[in-house]
Amino acid sequence: MSSTTMLTLTSDRKNIARVETFVESLVDKYHISPDIYGNILISLTEAVTNAIIHGNDNDASKRVFVKLKKKKDKIAFQISDEGRGFNFDGLPDPTAPENLLKLGGRGVFLMKQLSDDVVFSENGSTVEIQFNI
Repeated sequence: MSSTTMLTLTSDRKNIARVETFVESLVDKYHISPDIYGNILISLTEAVTNAIIHGNDNDASKRVFVKLKKKKDKIAFQISDEGRGFNFDGLPDPTAPENLLKLGGRGVFLMKQLSDDVVFSENGSTVEIQFNI
């Protein structure tokens, strides 16, 4: 059995706060443990933030779509923006000495560290983040 849930946001940074409410609504429904909850919240917040700021260039007329897919012992979030995408293979390593003091550039790194799988598609305008639960 699988099910799908959607969240649609306009590209306004204020809407990033809606991610937490969305994730909280899933905890009881999908029996998400506190450890996984934190990883999901951080990863999803980073993905939505990237979609709003980088993908949609803070253009409030563009939207970000968050789709949740639940299958057996996995939960996956697909985050899509209406931007042109980016070269997800060419991201600088945030742990390299020259990047340690930079303010940004850790979102994708965090998603990869906190989830069980991260897959980019649609030229980088869609990312799927998977968690084993």
